Amino acid sequence: MSEATETSGKEIDAVIALIEANPFAEEVADVRIQFDAMGAPIADDITVEKVDADGVPCEMLTPAGADIDRVILYVHGGGYVFGSLVSHGGTVGEFAKAGNCCALNVGYRLAPEHPYPAAVEDACTAYRYLVKNGTAPEKITIMGDSAGGGLAIATIVALRDAGDTGPGAAVCLSPWVDLEGTGDSVTTRADVDPMVNPDMLHGIAATYLAGAEAKSPTASPIHANLNGLPPLLIQVGEREVLYSDAEALATKAKIAGADVTFEEWPEMIHVWHLFFPMLTEARDAIKRAGEFVIEKTGG
Repeated sequence: MSEATETSGKEIDAVIALIEANPFAEEVADVRIQFDAMGAPIADDITVEKVDADGVPCEMLTPAGADIDRVILYVHGGGYVFGSLVSHGGTVGEFAKAGNCCALNVGYRLAPEHPYPAAVEDACTAYRYLVKNGTAPEKITIMGDSAGGGLAIATIVALRDAGDTGPGAAVCLSPWVDLEGTGDSVTTRADVDPMVNPDMLHGIAATYLAGAEAKSPTASPIHANLNGLPPLLIQVGEREVLYSDAEALATKAKIAGADVTFEEWPEMIHVWHLFFPMLTEARDAIKRAGEFVIEKTGG
């Protein structure tokens, strides 16, 4: 084993130890607090502007010297129940830096207070806000992690079906696209995923759906018509319960004619990007996503 590999192994082991030492609470309100506390702060060289995107609370993150004509529209993860501008702000800022662009971090409504399809509606509203205020659709990348990865695809599908011009690119990080949890990895990788387990998936899916059909195309976009997707980057960790979701999304999108780049990251866990302050692979994955954004949106 090389010195670099040894260092990498120690880093991911430290991340897993941190996760296991801080198990999720039982109550939704407490988990939301945990998510926010877990998030890295936004870097000092990024300007943060609060934005009311036609009723959806957002933050525009602008790194020093960024190309302000290009924007990442970021929809955070957390099972549609947890996560916020605070939990993901630092990571979103790093994606903006890597893509040399701005990022609109979207504070969409959460279940159980606001079940499906509230998140999809808010993401579409935020996208239309950007376009209405002068951002060209081809300069927008819709990006999200976990549930946000599914929401990114659901948003593109909803916009297309409503007649809107879609974005120039999409990036899905450890995407959750099958709320029924039918993928093989939901069981075969449960023992090696320290972040997500089958019971958690089924519980938060039920909370978000609130009786809606799990196969609805904008709830589980693996069941959507994926024609017309923009160039798509999918990143997923080897140890993920949601590995099958990412793989199935890549396969279906390719069949529909999309330009898909699928990346499996060895030894990585669910949304390892969030641990960029302590994990080399997180910084490398963010850098790679930024290169994709630049390439596909004309940076």
